[in-house]
This record gives sequence, C-alpha cells and structure tokens, in this order.
Amino acid sequence: MTHAHPLYADLEVPCLCCLAPQPFHFTSSSDQVVCALCVHHIGAEKSERRDLEHVRLWTTRWAASETAHGEYIAETDALLVARDTDLTALRDQVAELSTLVAGQFAAGIDGVRDLLQNDLVKRAERNTELARRQIDWAMAALWRVAQLHHDGTAAKCSCGRTISSCAESAAIDSLRQALGDWEKKNLAMLQNGRRHGLPTEHPAVLAQRIR
Repeated sequence: MTHAHPLYADLEVPCLCCLAPQPFHFTSSSDQVVCALCVHHIGAEKSERRDLEHVRLWTTRWAASETAHGEYIAETDALLVARDTDLTALRDQVAELSTLVAGQFAAGIDGVRDLLQNDLVKRAERNTELARRQIDWAMAALWRVAQLHHDGTAAKCSCGRTISSCAESAAIDSLRQALGDWEKKNLAMLQNGRRHGLPTEHPAVLAQRIR
C-alpha cells in the first residue's frame, strides 16, 4: 500500500495502526505508515496484544493531556493575575497623567491599555482551545476501544471473553465515568450545532448526517 507523504523529511503523521501522531522519515512511497511501536501488531493473530497496547497508549496520552491542561490552567491564572496587576498600574498612571496633560494624551494611554488586554485574552483563548482539542482527540480514541470492550451478557465482555479475562476492559474501566461525561457534553454540543469532539463513526454524528 503506497502513501502520498513527502519523502526524505522528518514528519509527524497519524500511524495507521494506533492512529496517534508519530514521527516518520519516509524514503519510499511504499514504506509502511506504521510507527515503531506498532510494527509488531501487524497480523490478525496479534489483535489482542494490539488492542491492549493501544488502550495503554491512549490512556497515557489522555493522562498527559489532562496534566498539561491543568498546568496550562495554572499558568493562565498566573498570567491573568499579572495582567490585572499591570492594568492596575496602568490605570494609576493614566489617572496621574490625566491631571498633568491634555485629554488626548490620556486617551492614548487608554488605547495602549486596551491593546494589551485584548492580546492577553486572545492568547489565553487560543491556548485553551488547543488543550481542549488534544483532550477530545484522546477521548475519541478511548471511546472507540470502549465500543469493542464493555459489559455484555452473562458476565462476558462484548468482545466475547469473560469480564475477568478481558485486559482491555479492565484497562479502560477507571476511565468509563470520565468518558461518559465527555460523551454527554459533546452530544449536547453536537445538538446545539457547536464544534464537538465525537468521532465520525459515533451514532449521533452518523444520524445527523442522514438528516
């Protein structure tokens, strides 16, 4: 199977096995678009090992995204505190200058203050959106695994194995509540016509396309 990615360049493209962005350096259009972690997954008889390692991979990426998002929130809060301090200082300067100079000069200082405030807010909004998209990406991958491994009937996983012997189901159990909350939130966003993180094969997304 050939690909259309550029050759002889360091790239980051989705692996066709785990779907995660991974580093590649293609030297031929026939090179496999399968990352080093997934090379040993090729072959139908290795599907159990593949699914388990994919769950671990996406669980780790999700946890890393959550940690990065938490750190970003703390950093943003500190930035906003610094911004408020700067704005307070600027307001004091404007008040002081307004008693010494003409009104036009004071208006110019107000304009500088507004530009500073708008730039900080826009940067914070862009970074927040980027963090949200990373979390959606990881959760969508875990949702796909959960569709293949969940409680079925007679103490069996939907994949056919018993609940106690299904490593994939056990690996994702601790995330099912968070996954359910994420799915509920994104379903509401879908119904309201807003950008959502649900995967394209989600029943609600498919139903909306049919309408």
